Amino acid sequence: MTATALPVKSGRVLDRLSLRQKRVLWAWTFLAVPIVFYGAIRFWPTLEAFALSFTNWNLLRPAAFVGLENYKRLLVDPLFWQVFRNTFLYLIIGTPVSLVISFVIAYYLDRVRFMHGFIRALYFIPFLTTAVAMAWVWRWFYQPVPIGVFNAALTWFGIPQQPFLRSTTQALPAILAPAVWAGLGFQVIIFIAGLRAIPTSYYEAARIDGVSEFTILRRITLPLLKPTIVFLVVFSSIGFLRIFDQVYNMNFNDPGGPLNTTKPIVLMIYQTAFKSLDMGYAAAQTVVLFMILLAVSLIQLRILKDR
Repeated sequence: MTATALPVKSGRVLDRLSLRQKRVLWAWTFLAVPIVFYGAIRFWPTLEAFALSFTNWNLLRPAAFVGLENYKRLLVDPLFWQVFRNTFLYLIIGTPVSLVISFVIAYYLDRVRFMHGFIRALYFIPFLTTAVAMAWVWRWFYQPVPIGVFNAALTWFGIPQQPFLRSTTQALPAILAPAVWAGLGFQVIIFIAGLRAIPTSYYEAARIDGVSEFTILRRITLPLLKPTIVFLVVFSSIGFLRIFDQVYNMNFNDPGGPLNTTKPIVLMIYQTAFKSLDMGYAAAQTVVLFMILLAVSLIQLRILKDR
């Protein structure tokens, strides 16, 4: 009798809820699974990394609490500051270059009607390509003649061969090029979606009034693309701050490039954790990277929102 009373009682409770309360209840019921998943897979390891950053642990002995020693070590580590500089070079060069190129492609591709879907798919293919395979192909492109495609083209035009990945000045742009190329497809698709969301009546009214195409772009298209631009700026910035695959695979024999001129923070974390087995120091580097990602994202959102 008790067993049959419980469903009746719970049913009466649900009956007393308003339609809005029922919707909220069902929403939280469905959200419970992803919340638990992200809590266990993402948030808990993040908190563990924070705790581990205050310890000295090399996997061979129990972790010993050392306070802020790992962070003090970071402040006086010249390699960290070089890696910090490299990471921000990836960010401040890669993000604007990739966004400008992808917007120009999307702007003109949106006007193409013949084989539009096929051309758009061609731009999107690099985004679907495995980063490791893509990095090794580009590494082959940068090799000296007779293997390297780029140096073969340079010699054909009478230009001396370039060291590319073996140069302290050319290695970082050489790695940045395939990273930008790989992300173009995704950004082009998002820009096209944003362009097609703009009502055509705005353009028709502007052209009837005799407004130039450049003015339409500056006064109508770009302002109405603001949500799309904000999303891509933040998304692209996070990607360049976390760059790893291209750097590790294109300089496989010398990860970090000549004199560590291409090493980003993520690669430094990987080498500290899995080669030096200095887990506490690697966790401190991870926390610093997390704070950089958070700060850059918040600053970008604030600036772009104000504009």
